Amino acid sequence: MLDTETKRRIDSCRDILVGKVPDPKSQVEQITIALIYKFMDDMDANSELLGGKRQYFAGLYARFGWSQLMAPGMGGQDILNLYSEAIAKMNENPGIPTLFRDIFKNAYLPYRDPETLRAFLKEINSFSYDHSERLGDAFEYLLSVLGAQGDAGQFRTPRHLIDFLVDVIDPQKNETVLDPACGTAGFLISAYKHILANNQKQRPGDTLTPDERTRLVSNFQGYDISPDMVRLSLANLYLHGFPNPSVEEYDTLTSEEHWNDTFDVILANPPFMSPKGGGVIRPHKQFSIQSNRSEVLFVDYIAEHLSPQGRAAIIVPEGIIFQSGTAYRALRKELVRTSLVAVVSLPAGVFQPYSGVKTSVLILDKRLARHAQEVLFVKITNDGFGLGAQRRETIGSELPEAKAKLRAWFHHLRKTAIGPTTSKLDGLHLVEKSRIGENVDWNLSGERYRDGSARITDFELVSLGNKEVFQVDSGGTPSSTEEAYWNGGINWATLADLPQNDFITDITHTKRTISEEGLRNSSAKVLPLNTVIVSTRATIGRIGIARVPLATNQGFKNISIVDEARAIPEFVALMMTQLVPQMEAMATGGTFKEISKSALCTLEIPLPPLVVQQEIVAEITGYQRVINGAKQVLTAYQPRIAVQPEWPVVELGEYYATSSGGTPSKAEAAFWSGSIPWVSPKDMKSDFLVDTEDHVSNEAVASSATRLVPANTLLCVVRSSILKHALPLALTTKDMCFNQDITAFKPKKEGLDVEFLFYFMKSESENILRRAIKPGVTVESVQSGFFKEYQLPLPDLTIQRQLVAEIEAEQRLVAANRELIERMDTRIQSAIGRVWGAAVQQVESVS
Repeated sequence: MLDTETKRRIDSCRDILVGKVPDPKSQVEQITIALIYKFMDDMDANSELLGGKRQYFAGLYARFGWSQLMAPGMGGQDILNLYSEAIAKMNENPGIPTLFRDIFKNAYLPYRDPETLRAFLKEINSFSYDHSERLGDAFEYLLSVLGAQGDAGQFRTPRHLIDFLVDVIDPQKNETVLDPACGTAGFLISAYKHILANNQKQRPGDTLTPDERTRLVSNFQGYDISPDMVRLSLANLYLHGFPNPSVEEYDTLTSEEHWNDTFDVILANPPFMSPKGGGVIRPHKQFSIQSNRSEVLFVDYIAEHLSPQGRAAIIVPEGIIFQSGTAYRALRKELVRTSLVAVVSLPAGVFQPYSGVKTSVLILDKRLARHAQEVLFVKITNDGFGLGAQRRETIGSELPEAKAKLRAWFHHLRKTAIGPTTSKLDGLHLVEKSRIGENVDWNLSGERYRDGSARITDFELVSLGNKEVFQVDSGGTPSSTEEAYWNGGINWATLADLPQNDFITDITHTKRTISEEGLRNSSAKVLPLNTVIVSTRATIGRIGIARVPLATNQGFKNISIVDEARAIPEFVALMMTQLVPQMEAMATGGTFKEISKSALCTLEIPLPPLVVQQEIVAEITGYQRVINGAKQVLTAYQPRIAVQPEWPVVELGEYYATSSGGTPSKAEAAFWSGSIPWVSPKDMKSDFLVDTEDHVSNEAVASSATRLVPANTLLCVVRSSILKHALPLALTTKDMCFNQDITAFKPKKEGLDVEFLFYFMKSESENILRRAIKPGVTVESVQSGFFKEYQLPLPDLTIQRQLVAEIEAEQRLVAANRELIERMDTRIQSAIGRVWGAAVQQVESVS
């Protein structure tokens, strides 16, 4: 369980670095290096206390000891010079083990500001070496800020999905485990915790013998092509109890050094993008499937490196499931024949906010596959978190049910391996391998194999490549060096004409135009009215409808309707919104991923009768108009207090005193076992504070600098990187205390209503920030004494309370718009579901 103080310190380290090191991955690297540096010095100090000698900072490296950095007489530039030299040379230190040398490999200080480094090292100094699960969890929290490494096609796998897949695969204490693209080692650590939990009486792993524990930690192996990821995974494993973790900087797809190694368990969410700059992967010749697509090669690698009894769980992009290329088909055929036992379809938003890409999980088991005549398909639509950018926790997770289905299938196959079995498999969507192989594509989309009786309607699925119904055209761009080609009378659409926030954009004009000469001398062409415009390059899946004749650039594929008796453009556009995850999965390329015209033409949409299309379009258009209006209200509304010239101007300090808070000692467990909410900046996310993440005791309040304030006290964040963008203000709804990054406003005399002050400061927050922040600080903070001298207009109390009542009434109306948007969005999805999803819903109860 991550303790609050350690989490606060990590957040503080990031706050200090953010001005000089904006990239989250670089922040994590700098904190990792500094922590390991400090921990090595702590271990040296422990050794001396026990009568031993210093090992890490000895000989020529003694001058880099932590006490030298923190010596009172050291100037800022001296500290910077010593620290930057130390981390650059530490990988050459003969007194430290290979693990630590690897962590310091290629380490350097990316900024040269002495004050930033001094503040950073002061915060690091508050950490002490503690080789425990608590510190490992703290490091996991640090790594959680990494998010996506988009250039490499890597997305941080959500912890609950990692744990779900580990539980499904069920690694054992005597088995070897590999992640061939391990990132920060999340799968390896989850597998290790799983084994410890399954070998315990009172605490994880307590039934393992010393020899078993030694073998266990040596059974885990990780590869990653990125030296930064290797450094982080080594530190992460070490802090989770691996004394000598085995993670190598290794290119799984082009190196042959480990080709003959096999493993009992492989768990992976590999990167699935081509190299930057449009480069091509050049794999060695050992692969059984010849391809230069990373997603094909990684799955092939994993399948080939399982031991004869081995099993694997691999998160794959949807292209692996249905792409029709030769290598994709050959891979699926080989998997079905040799190792595939299950396919788990995941929701399209599990990697939000980094990507909406649709993914699935391939479950391989070489032993069980020999006895399986079928493949199990499991579809998950709710993983316990919302599929929007915030990924808020929700009820109704289908992961437990999915796990039960998979385990029932595995249990059946194990019994089959022993002999004939009568075990029942009710409620499982099983498809015979022979049926999958009937089509040369070996398609692994479970919905493809639903019985016809399971479909909701007889709506025909029509491919976009059906030339009797659709005409698909690409765009083009005239030469930018020919002035005569530009600023003519022809509308020419680019991505700028399809705003990101639009559901479907009605394009009535474009920001740029081209001339007739530009049209003749390029591949651009004028499209018919009501052509459906789909962005298919770089930013994939924005959709619009041409309401004026226009051409587009090559970043679009444009769908014109040939047979107007079969389809209407508004309905086609709606159906295309449901294909965005599939489009993202089929996109190829390096720097700019793109969908080819031929690939887009393979997509299918349902075409009900024209009257049904018109009804659905009219229904959804009505819902969308309501959503658009509600969004405008939410965007435009700000609480405003119209200042009247006759109101006197007063100093805030005349009516309110400010008070800073503090943090109780983490060494005193009793301080953190109470019920009093303790506010820190992370809690200041709403206007009215109902509760907080952390709670303290009365003893903590009495024994520390934190302060207890009553309900209806105004709190303001006065030190945080968030002050770059906003001024968090909130009113307490009960007795609370707060930390040192927050100030409380305590009344000195009557005459200024606290809620009036709250709303006035909210309405003036931009002006306050512009005037209040100290210049030249590392972490934004409000100048001392600012609020005491802050001047504000002050009507009498009756007017103040009338204005507050008016604002609160407005806010109730505004808040109702959020619920309205959610309701209308649900109705839109339901309407679309009557065409796309209801067939699936009817059979999911037995799948």
